[in-house]
Amino acid sequence: MVRGRLVGVSGGEIADGVVEFADGRITWVGAAVDYPSAEQRPPAGDDLVLPGLIDVHCHGGGGFGFPNADAAGARVAAADHRGHGSTGLLGSLVSARPEVLIRQAGMLADLVDEGQLLGIHLEGPFINATRCGAQDPAAIIPGDPMLFERIFAASRGTVRSMTLAPETAHFEELLAAMRRNDVLPSLGHTDADAATTSARIADAIGGPITATHLFNGMPGLHHRSPGPVAACLAAAGRGDMVVELIADGVHLAPETVAMVFDTVGPGQIALVSDAMAAAGLGDGDYQLGALDVRVRDGVARLATADGAPGAIAGGTARLLDVLRWTVQHAGIPLADAVTTATRTPAQVLGLHDRGVLSVGARADLLVTDQSLQPRRVFVAGTEGI
Repeated sequence: MVRGRLVGVSGGEIADGVVEFADGRITWVGAAVDYPSAEQRPPAGDDLVLPGLIDVHCHGGGGFGFPNADAAGARVAAADHRGHGSTGLLGSLVSARPEVLIRQAGMLADLVDEGQLLGIHLEGPFINATRCGAQDPAAIIPGDPMLFERIFAASRGTVRSMTLAPETAHFEELLAAMRRNDVLPSLGHTDADAATTSARIADAIGGPITATHLFNGMPGLHHRSPGPVAACLAAAGRGDMVVELIADGVHLAPETVAMVFDTVGPGQIALVSDAMAAAGLGDGDYQLGALDVRVRDGVARLATADGAPGAIAGGTARLLDVLRWTVQHAGIPLADAVTTATRTPAQVLGLHDRGVLSVGARADLLVTDQSLQPRRVFVAGTEGI
């Protein structure tokens, strides 16, 4: 049982509330004054009590990256994020040779079976090399439904989402295969125009669809060439798409984050970390897939031969850090920001018993101080997993 300011109660708040849980499920939620047993009620304090965070785009942390770690390293990465409140996590891969993707998918499937991960996110290889960002252009290939099926089979059905460019080959066949296997399509790393992007979103209506880290890995928004950003914002505004935002102070300006919240609302936004191996660690040299990454002043960029800054190579923040930045720097109300790190990603993955503080929901909880620094984490009602 925990007590504090409850944030994430059907999208709202209870100023002084209690959450009780047993056998991995929440059994009571409400105002502390209404709790049936005053003797058992925890003492009042200044804690914030949130649903466990759900990160649908994470490449690693704690010194290990899902694209190239072994199972032991991948467990360290998952545990690092879980210990900071991300009680649900997709392990994200990057574009790589087919045999590498098949190997890593099989390895991460074991972590899904163990409950360490919610599933796997494939960020590529069916993306546009022009907008590859920190991915290996040599590993990017046109859409190949048969390869998708091979990777999915190797994952034993644990691939939950896949980033692909709207302009990739065989998009319709890939979309059909993804829907057939309950894999969430996510549009990104694209050079497509607005019309092409809108057409692909229309193709996908009837099931959930997301935009991979909106603004990053795609042309910028221009009033005469609106590109994929405008198409995705319009779709999110209609309720047809959820857009990811890496609101970490590096990938997006605070005004950009605030604009998206004001335009589409928290129900159509999923905050993500896009974290790589350096998350939770200091400056140094790391890897993202096959590429060398150098972290300086907390910013990860591809290492270059001449030492010049390369492309941004994922994030070094955990999702709780992203949530904190969204509130403190972009000025987003706490309840709205929490929704985008809990309920919205849970809903887009079809996890209707997570991401909210309600009776019957899984008892994944994050307790923080007033500054959103972690104090306690519960996974299915057990603390400190």
